[in-house]
Amino acid sequence: MIENRSITVETGGVRLDAALLSSFPSSTRAFVREAIDAGGVLVNGRRAVKGLKLRGGETITVAALAEAADNTVRPIPALHLATVFADDALLAFDKPAGLPVQPLTRTETTTLMNGVVARHPECTTLGDRPLMAGALHRIDADTSGLVLVARTAAAFADLRAQFAAQTVKKTYLALVEGAVAAGATLENDLVHDPTLPFCRMIDIARVRGRTDGLRPLHAVTTFRPLAHTTVENEERTLLEVTIFTGVTHQIRAQLALAGLHIVNDRLYGAFAVENQTGHCLHALAAAFRHPASGLPTEIRTPWPVWAA
Repeated sequence: MIENRSITVETGGVRLDAALLSSFPSSTRAFVREAIDAGGVLVNGRRAVKGLKLRGGETITVAALAEAADNTVRPIPALHLATVFADDALLAFDKPAGLPVQPLTRTETTTLMNGVVARHPECTTLGDRPLMAGALHRIDADTSGLVLVARTAAAFADLRAQFAAQTVKKTYLALVEGAVAAGATLENDLVHDPTLPFCRMIDIARVRGRTDGLRPLHAVTTFRPLAHTTVENEERTLLEVTIFTGVTHQIRAQLALAGLHIVNDRLYGAFAVENQTGHCLHALAAAFRHPASGLPTEIRTPWPVWAA
């Protein structure tokens, strides 16, 4: 952390954020913007905006500016963790619905990984994404279930390679609206819906207008019905879902595109369910080759209440 530093910029025509990054290369563009927006950077004693063009000769005072090395997950010991597997190479947790896997910024403190690094500090610096802290994959905040976390650099590299090769078999439970008589395999080329300011996936074939610049991701989802229930005269079907790919919102989007809406998944067209946290999608299990022993391994989580 860079604290209580002053510099003088002699050359004019330089943006404030660029001048700061040039003077403090151990920081990042994002942290420079964060410090300016927070009022931690003064130009001749006054707050300024990041796009300010300097005339030359100004004194810039930095109260606090984070460095790249500060971009780590904060340990929060009070966060509860449901550990379902642990050995010297690997950890696995049963994440509740409503809890994000990782923070989006270093100041966020209510995610699964905040609890993980508090108990397993060896995970803090693992991987190529500092705020993932060794997490090998993500599931949506409102999806419950299995999250795998590496404890060593070797385990992280090995398992990430397995995920990239699409050899990790992931099994989910999904409770959908309506009666589903038979299973099927769904294939779509998914993209972020360009008409929306938030993330929702759609098949590129359904995009209206130009598709230039969109990068379709091929997703394959297989499902089969396990059980049928009726709640307040509304039929529901419990599905076992299997995927090897890992596209954003893959199961939610593909089932919705097939007319099968996950209960309480309002983003993808389901009816709202009162007093329910999250939607009825649960990461049940993962099967892979253990990164240390090389043996076939399957880790499972308990079934959620709505699937029992």
